[in-house]
Amino acid sequence: MAAGGEARWIGQPVRRLEDQRLLTGVGRFADDLRVQGALHALVLRSPHAHARILAIDTAAARALPGVRAVFTSADLAAAGVGAIPYFNRLAGPDGLPAAAPCLGVAEGVVRHVGEPVALIVAETLAQARDAAEAVAVDYEPLPVVVGARDALRPDAPQLSDKAPGNVVGHYEVGDRAAVEAILAGAPHVVRLAVDNNRVVVFPLEPRSALATCEGGKLTLFCSSQATHLSRQLLAQALNLPAEALDLVTGDVGGGFGAKIVPYREDLLLLFAARALGRPVRWQGERGEAFLADTQGRDHEAEVALALDAEGRILAYQSRVLANMGAYLSPFGLPIATTTGHRILCGVYHVPALHLSVKAVLTNTVPTGPYRGAGRPEAIHRLERLLDVAARRLGLDAAEIRRRNLIRPAQLPYRNAAGWTYDSGDFPALLERALARADWAGFPRRRAASAARGLLRGRGLACHIDTTSGIDPAETATATLEADGGVTLASGTQGIGQGLATSYAQILAEQLGLDPAAIAVVQGDTRRVAGGGGTYGSRSLHLGGSAVLAAGKALRARLLALAAARLEAPVEELRLAEGLVVVAGRNRSLRLADLAAAGAIAASETVEAPYCFPNGCYVAEAEVDPETGLARVVRLTALDDVGRVVNPMIVAGQVHGGLAQGSGQALLEHARYDAGSGQLLAGSPLDYALPRADELPCFDVAHDESWPTPTNPLGAKGAGESGAVGAPPAVVAAVLDALGPAGPDHLDMPLTAEKIWRALRRAPA
Repeated sequence: MAAGGEARWIGQPVRRLEDQRLLTGVGRFADDLRVQGALHALVLRSPHAHARILAIDTAAARALPGVRAVFTSADLAAAGVGAIPYFNRLAGPDGLPAAAPCLGVAEGVVRHVGEPVALIVAETLAQARDAAEAVAVDYEPLPVVVGARDALRPDAPQLSDKAPGNVVGHYEVGDRAAVEAILAGAPHVVRLAVDNNRVVVFPLEPRSALATCEGGKLTLFCSSQATHLSRQLLAQALNLPAEALDLVTGDVGGGFGAKIVPYREDLLLLFAARALGRPVRWQGERGEAFLADTQGRDHEAEVALALDAEGRILAYQSRVLANMGAYLSPFGLPIATTTGHRILCGVYHVPALHLSVKAVLTNTVPTGPYRGAGRPEAIHRLERLLDVAARRLGLDAAEIRRRNLIRPAQLPYRNAAGWTYDSGDFPALLERALARADWAGFPRRRAASAARGLLRGRGLACHIDTTSGIDPAETATATLEADGGVTLASGTQGIGQGLATSYAQILAEQLGLDPAAIAVVQGDTRRVAGGGGTYGSRSLHLGGSAVLAAGKALRARLLALAAARLEAPVEELRLAEGLVVVAGRNRSLRLADLAAAGAIAASETVEAPYCFPNGCYVAEAEVDPETGLARVVRLTALDDVGRVVNPMIVAGQVHGGLAQGSGQALLEHARYDAGSGQLLAGSPLDYALPRADELPCFDVAHDESWPTPTNPLGAKGAGESGAVGAPPAVVAAVLDALGPAGPDHLDMPLTAEKIWRALRRAPA
């Protein structure tokens, strides 16, 4: 029961409070905002992946009807507009790694197809498009490199004089000499080259923004996952104090990491609104997002695992090349290095470790956060090694994991990368997942598939994630308004994951209200004092814990005030249905009466270290041997996400991650032409996203047996688990379907052509 015996909401499958508004068309997204007199902006983009800009002639474009400005790098430089900063915690021998600055528009050289070259502002979008056709840009094409390994070649084109050899960062963990010695003498050594394919993030709502400048105060209305963080970075680029700029975000149609930080278009709109004294709007088109939004993954790795005679891990080595794209996006470098490798050892006891990561520049769209942000890459490499090791040692995929899992008695467990897992029972989760997926009954299903002429395989993956963030703290403010309403303000951001509902449930339980009675305010720097935003599964374990603390504080204040008014001890009071009731007496007081003299608020900040959601996934796939087409036919996901506030929302989050993880495993690949740097899958027509009829009905469950002690709520996070665990499980299932004569490993995506060729190479 909740405190005082009132309404119990935490743990209940409350239907999302946001859905009625969103599904009936009254949501408020960035492009829904209409401001009188707003101008329209269009970004002129480079058709080249690498070229020197010899000249830009904008005179003809400026003279066209309705055109109010054509801005180039010279205009931004004259106004003192700088580059969008990036985060970096690596210290190199000659200081911090550096790359060419990511300015609003290219200055002198373009480094990827789609890079902004000029900003055109006109009265209408049609006029801006006409002006774009009239801008004459003289390019001198330069050599192109699109792969990280190729970028390290001595003859590779150099993308920045600040990054010799195209390397912008080097990260190392562990003891190289010790690991190499173990590899040299171990009874069994498995070596593998594993590429993690580049993917397009593709949220349902494309990015858009509207900038205004009124009374010297800049405001950006945009689709953002972290308004306060974006304000900080944009203010730095504009050489302004953060207080001179506000960011406002309404509803967000998905982010998946790509909307955490600001983009060049955001910077350009603010500059244009200030320069012209009028609102300026921009709506990104779907195809434009392929060239302008950060992309995900794109790691090339060489990994090795040393095992003893029984298949127990002795040492693990991972050498990674991380493709950062043409510029460092604000979070690109941490994700490729520190953030992505906290869980490098997975849920296994790894006595010795060596990791080396080189972050490399190429002529491609910059990479950045994408659901899981570095952890899917790390888990995929290790799980693939274990599957290949099991195959070569003649062990069952589940058995090799049993022999290596960290035991409950070892928790809290400090892994070889230096991070401490706080809670869980990895062996128990494995056994429960195997039972739920009917692992033992697989031969019967394989025979049934064979009778239909199909190959069937199974695979599993044990995964672990880590919450993340620049600042492991969050603040929430709960307010009883003067009119009797209750408002909750949080610096996190709903991006479609039902955050407002979960927060309302937490606060409602403290105040004895229905969650629908609570208004949740997010995404507005004018109304919310601060906050870290939503990413890295930080929202519930930090933001939710702050809501819980603020709710308790407000409850205590209200009960203290009511005790004086009702002349009753606090211990005899309870909150229910908007009333303060004296237990055992026919006396009560409306909450609204307590706030009649003014709003009553409580703000609380919660700090919590990182925690580690984990799980075990079991996949089964069928392959058509005639065409090579693979389909996931069963996917069981059992997760330890700590305490669950709303099981319906958790299930939905895992479903989404499983769909995206399966898509990466089988379909998605943002491929570039090696000679020209052109994106070969540059629109939804070419880029293969998973569709509903290509996925099975997922079997999703969670186990709350091990709440984390790292935060008051006990929540670990659920938003990214599906994208972390699904790819290795699906890949393992497909490769198992190809049989013992098939390959040990294939890199994602496992397209029909790739599988068909592998089958044709295998002996009969």
